[in-house]
Amino acid sequence: MKTKIKIAIVALCIMTSCYDVLDQSPTDRYSDAVVWNDPYLLNAHLAELYANTPVMIQDAIALMTSWDGAPMNRDDNSWGTIMGFSAQMEGTVRTLEIADEAKYNFGAQAHLLGMKRNGIQSNGRELEWWGNSYYTIRQLNNFIDNAANSSIEKVEERIGEARFLRAFCYFAMAKRYGGVPLITEVQELDADSTVLFPKRNTEKEIFDFILQETEEISRILPSTTEAGRATKWAALALRSRAALYAASVAQFGTQQLNGLLGFPGGDAAHYYQICYDASKEIISQGPFQLYDQDADKVQNFKNIFLKKGNSEAIMVKQHSGPGFNDGGTNRWSWDMVECPRPNVWGVGNYHGPYLEMVEEFELIDGGSGVIDKEYAKSRLWTMEELWGDRDPRFFASVWTNGTSWPGAVGGVLGENRIDMHNGIISKDGELIDGRYDTYEGVPAVGDQLVRFKEGNTPNTGFGVMKYLDTTANNMNWFSESTTDYLIFRLGEILLNYAEAAFELDQPAEALDAVNQIRDRAGIARLSSIDREKIRHERKVELVFENHRYWDLRRWRTAVETLTRTYTGLRYMYDAASGKYRVDFIDNIDGSNETPTFPAKNYYFPIGQGRIAANPNLVENPGY
Repeated sequence: MKTKIKIAIVALCIMTSCYDVLDQSPTDRYSDAVVWNDPYLLNAHLAELYANTPVMIQDAIALMTSWDGAPMNRDDNSWGTIMGFSAQMEGTVRTLEIADEAKYNFGAQAHLLGMKRNGIQSNGRELEWWGNSYYTIRQLNNFIDNAANSSIEKVEERIGEARFLRAFCYFAMAKRYGGVPLITEVQELDADSTVLFPKRNTEKEIFDFILQETEEISRILPSTTEAGRATKWAALALRSRAALYAASVAQFGTQQLNGLLGFPGGDAAHYYQICYDASKEIISQGPFQLYDQDADKVQNFKNIFLKKGNSEAIMVKQHSGPGFNDGGTNRWSWDMVECPRPNVWGVGNYHGPYLEMVEEFELIDGGSGVIDKEYAKSRLWTMEELWGDRDPRFFASVWTNGTSWPGAVGGVLGENRIDMHNGIISKDGELIDGRYDTYEGVPAVGDQLVRFKEGNTPNTGFGVMKYLDTTANNMNWFSESTTDYLIFRLGEILLNYAEAAFELDQPAEALDAVNQIRDRAGIARLSSIDREKIRHERKVELVFENHRYWDLRRWRTAVETLTRTYTGLRYMYDAASGKYRVDFIDNIDGSNETPTFPAKNYYFPIGQGRIAANPNLVENPGY
């Protein structure tokens, strides 16, 4: 097929109106003959396709390459999508707030409160990956088709990378919608209706395609790692993740729509075996090791996400700059969004981890981390007494009252400490908690909570520490973070392996894999293993890394787990002792914000607009 590079590809009829054929960019950039046989241009185009797959980065669904958004934002290019769901801005935090990990506090442009309260409704567009996906898939199909005739060196590897991106797009769609139309060739505008208006393939067919592709390209892509590029190991990591998802749905889900959704009975073991084999190949043959270089276990776990090129990283998205305000798009906004004060807008702490999430972190000796609330309220505490014997991963993943942070106004805690007290108990027992009240010169509300108090916004007592860089510039704007995002890391692969091994009746291997994770964390080893212990370890090890929400969906436990209220923790400074009294805030999301996950949300809606544009599409159940 002859096409010009750098054109705005026509939106597929399956995702929007065919009238979009009139909305095209100029076609006078580079000719095919030049692009496909020029290594620089071909690689530049491939780099663009990597950028057009933002779901690799914490399931962000859009790009912001200018104030007008980006050409690939075919689902939506509105201000809220550009800012709230793009890979450069807040898009990388959205799955934190819809799982049982954290509460939404603030945000500049977008949130998912309605989705968390009521679930996704008919025509709901939250977290959708359809139009943007097919836009990117069309370009990837075009790349694969044309590059096949190129004479440049290593073109097979470049095609393998494009196939990896296409497989990733389809995996992101399958975990949302189940079966979707499988398109592997460029659709001509004058093609017949069976091409332009395709039916949905089954969920099984989509997963089988992903697994076949990842097997084949793992033999094409190089085994040497290059930051930011797909390799043999990235292909196997995607294979491990996708197979585990398919296996779980086959085991815990049901077939619907005459087999369009779900898997036949007995398929679970087949997919677990694929996950097991792919994971084992990475573990036994790959050049990766759990990062364990720092004696301090807290800093060691932090450095997995801060040290570029460390031994655990299988594939990363590099963020090196310049920032968006400087004309670039190669940074993200995690630091400014999740950091404590000082902050450019005086807020930070966009998400507050729930107390229930914090309690998942065990004691170092392996004891339960669940707090006895009545006992906790009966006495006074120092922060060391309250948290000192926790799993080091707690301190590396969560910040709270007393956590060290450069520039924080700590008050009675001292400089460079986060102060989250909400109220002072005077020496005669009176609670003083007005925003502008003081007691013996001490503000009644700690510096971290002043904006919360002003806005009457409940705070859980915690913030997200994972990925935070203490040297980041949080006083400028969005898009200033330069840490690499770990698309795949060995910690996940070991947990995938453990889960697959357990479900294949190999508990000893599962136990060993989980204990490797716990050894690195600095917490007591397990003496036995079961399904719940493996799921617990995933929740703690992979917290805030875009796994929890999708794990609950594939295990088909989201209805029970996510339909509930959550708790926050309140610190009150005791002036007489210098310690803290704690209280617990029930229903921390608010009386009208009780989170709910409807069973129909195990699959996202296709949407009436897409079905109207392509009558061969079938809506998912319940919409």
